[in-house]
Amino acid sequence: MKVVVRVKLLPSPEQARALQATLGACNRAANAASRVAFDTGATHKYALQQRVYTALKAEFGLSAQPAVRVIGKVADAYTTRTTHLRNGLLGREGAKRRERAESTPIRFRPDAAQPFDARCLSWQVDTRTVSIWTTQGRMKDLAFTGSPDQLKTLAEHRQGESDLIVQDGVWFLAATCEVPEKALNTDPVGFVGVDLGIVEIATTSTGQRHAGRALNRYRRRQNRLRAKLQKKNTKSAKRVLKRLRRRETRRAKDVNHRISKSIVERAERTGHGIALEDLKGIRGRVRQAKRQRAALHSWSFAQLRDFITYKARRAGVPVVVVDPAYSSQSCSECDHTSRRNRPSRAVFACTECGVVLHADTNASRNLARRGVVVWNAGRYVSRPRPS
Repeated sequence: MKVVVRVKLLPSPEQARALQATLGACNRAANAASRVAFDTGATHKYALQQRVYTALKAEFGLSAQPAVRVIGKVADAYTTRTTHLRNGLLGREGAKRRERAESTPIRFRPDAAQPFDARCLSWQVDTRTVSIWTTQGRMKDLAFTGSPDQLKTLAEHRQGESDLIVQDGVWFLAATCEVPEKALNTDPVGFVGVDLGIVEIATTSTGQRHAGRALNRYRRRQNRLRAKLQKKNTKSAKRVLKRLRRRETRRAKDVNHRISKSIVERAERTGHGIALEDLKGIRGRVRQAKRQRAALHSWSFAQLRDFITYKARRAGVPVVVVDPAYSSQSCSECDHTSRRNRPSRAVFACTECGVVLHADTNASRNLARRGVVVWNAGRYVSRPRPS
């Protein structure tokens, strides 16, 4: 499976200026190629290359391979936009957003990421340096840093392109790695149901509970701090706001990584699969009080599910997605379903059999049972026996 390893570059001021000039030149060239692709309809890589390759090298100072990578970036962007239009992701026919997308060429920001292949970029993982092409010549001994796991993955599994990225003045390289997957466990002893929430980020049917109170408190503090700085509106306040950008996102991402790792490791150790609830469209379906909307919309439902899915693939743990309908109102012991089974948000008390459980634990057990049903339905097909 493909995994992206992102490492931080440590350029000197001179190296940073060269990288900035290179990124700017590549994206100016991409905008020029995009206009040609839009005007001529030549959005396929090779058709576009015939029209702009020579001009990009002459006008923007690109070498042969960087020019090819710029053309590939433009062609990929038009392929993505065509797919989005076909799938209705840019609105229905006649929608303003769709008309705007169809009537204008794709634009690339001056700091948009630029892909580099092995001819433009070489890695020396043992010395933690890279050699990269720039518009000012080949830059050697550009230092980078990363965690031990990242360095090991780079050394053993790096394949394909790497993207040069800048965010808030910090430089990164995102390298594509082809990591082998473990053989899928085709005979799990059962399934671990994972109930996702806001107060309790994840509760499993095996008793794991990952509370979200600390993260929610942190988000509230950040919201208050942002509001205070925006109201102040001074230069120093704007500098602080810029420094705080993406900090909350990074904190939530770290929490999701730790939760998903814990769930997958336990499932792998015990020989279980994982049953996740299908929360697609949850923000549109759930009705929340106004004071709760910020918490709902800031919580990364899809990210945690994606983390669990890809970590499970690497570990050979089967994952199924189940319908969560009425899982919070159904008794995991007797199957009795009623809204009265939930006297409060945190408590489940069955009015039929009398069992009392934490509400999220009860829901996760229902999901685990549904996971077994879905898994078996996919493995076996009922056929009449021959007479």
